[in-house]
Amino acid sequence: MSRARVYLDHNATMPLRAEARAAMIEAMDMVGNPSSVHAEGRAAKALMERARAQIAQAAGAQAADIVFVSGATEAAALALAGRGLHGAAIEHDAVRVWVAEDLPVSPDGAVAVTEPAASTLQAANSETGILQDLPEGLAVSDWTQAFGKLPMAFDWSGIDMALISAHKIGGPKGIGALILRRGLDMTARIRGGGQEMGRRSGTENLIGIAGFGVAAQASLQDVENGTWDRVEKLRNILEKTLEPRAKETIFVGQGVPRLPNTSCLVTPGWKGETQVMQMDLAGFAISAGSACSSGKVRSSDVLTAMGLDEKAAACAIRVSLGPDTTEAEVRAFAEAWGAAHDRFRARAA
Repeated sequence: MSRARVYLDHNATMPLRAEARAAMIEAMDMVGNPSSVHAEGRAAKALMERARAQIAQAAGAQAADIVFVSGATEAAALALAGRGLHGAAIEHDAVRVWVAEDLPVSPDGAVAVTEPAASTLQAANSETGILQDLPEGLAVSDWTQAFGKLPMAFDWSGIDMALISAHKIGGPKGIGALILRRGLDMTARIRGGGQEMGRRSGTENLIGIAGFGVAAQASLQDVENGTWDRVEKLRNILEKTLEPRAKETIFVGQGVPRLPNTSCLVTPGWKGETQVMQMDLAGFAISAGSACSSGKVRSSDVLTAMGLDEKAAACAIRVSLGPDTTEAEVRAFAEAWGAAHDRFRARAA
């Protein structure tokens, strides 16, 4: 009998939480449009506002500051388009298209920001897991990977806007939010009916919003009950198991603050895409960097910005664990990857 597949690509998307699925099914039976004033419309609006409050609580924000959009990519466009902000080459592509990539990146992945009010800076990198110190007064921050894994407090951050996405925390795909500091003026990019207090028109995705709210509530509980501390121990077990077997492998970000679930491994000469395919055949889902490039595999811009050459950057893989990952799964992956590494070294000898 074949072994069940093991999913180790949670930074790409986290599997839908059971409670989020249940909330979405319940929302499917709601008839009303949240903008309608009759009883059915009021019921739909009440569900939407409950979800908004759940997300705000998880983000340490106020419910009125949550603007629902189709995902973090749209949130980035809403926050960044036309503003001419400074950014770094390690940002997600959805951010990089709107900024001048002129902020320096150190070899350990830290970004130097000298003008916070004119800059954007991610909270955590999706490929390496490396965390950034977010300066007060920062214009925009991408919280997509950090939200739901770390304690977040938007109201205390001094940041003007933050981007979040549901499917990174076990909610549905196709729904996200922009968190907007109270009183901050912004220009809507999608105009029409004036939904979301005039900040993003279009009938709200009630089903997605319902799942998003419940997933945010569950993710907050994960942070508070130490779930990610357990995951971090598993991540450390993985790296300590692999290190003696693959002495030439670079474990990116070791020694600096990282997301608790993320390992980025660079094995010179062993293409990342080859490793992904080999592990896929062995029953493990991992990635070779960000999953948001339409399936394209290329050298990691994040790693080249940190000083690796393109050949080495093309040999990176990302293993990202989740709340349900077990030690048995981690050890099984370590054994499968280690065996594949041994074969690679034997061929290269």
